[in-house]
Amino acid sequence: MNDRINGQMTSPMKRILVLISGSGSNLQAILDGCAGGKIAGQVVGVISNKADAYGLVRAREAGVATAILAQQQFASREEYDAALLALMADYQPDLVVLAGFMRILSGDLVRHFAGRMINIHPSLLPKYQGLHTHQRAIEAGDDEHGASVHFVTEELDGGPVILQARVPIFEGDSADEVAARVQVQEHSIYPLVVQWFCEGRLQMREGSACLDGKQLGLAGYASE
Repeated sequence: MNDRINGQMTSPMKRILVLISGSGSNLQAILDGCAGGKIAGQVVGVISNKADAYGLVRAREAGVATAILAQQQFASREEYDAALLALMADYQPDLVVLAGFMRILSGDLVRHFAGRMINIHPSLLPKYQGLHTHQRAIEAGDDEHGASVHFVTEELDGGPVILQARVPIFEGDSADEVAARVQVQEHSIYPLVVQWFCEGRLQMREGSACLDGKQLGLAGYASE
């Protein structure tokens, strides 16, 4: 069965599964994109490793199924990821979106969703992989910072970049001020990438991100 988006017939809605650990502001941006018809997909579930994640409230208010899988229940990372993979499979996702999910996933889980899992990272990758990116950019004397959406691979924050957004760093900025500036851009570029995937325009081929059949540069679409 086909669906109608903005008056045009499209392929069936893609099933989107979102993993969170916190407030879920990027989740909200994606929910809004789906509700507004900009994304030809449906968020079918939200999984959190934190029971108090506010993103769970956002999901429930949107009528989206939620699940909590706390790591304290498991003796090892491998056991946790095996349970997480089984839970994720229940939702039969076409796309897995990591939206502030603060766990490093095992290679087995990442390989299972290769080319179907994306993440957003608060830096202009490959700079500042890992944590505390805003403070690190300030301390390095950078005059710009940003966010990157990338495919998830076994290399932490090392998958092929799809799209980046840049923001200035002003003299005297705090990490919180830079973070707020970056987050505004995150809420724009993440739904856009989800939209590209749901439209069938975005793939990962031979370790590279491809949009409309064209391999993207190291900085993703922003480099074109």
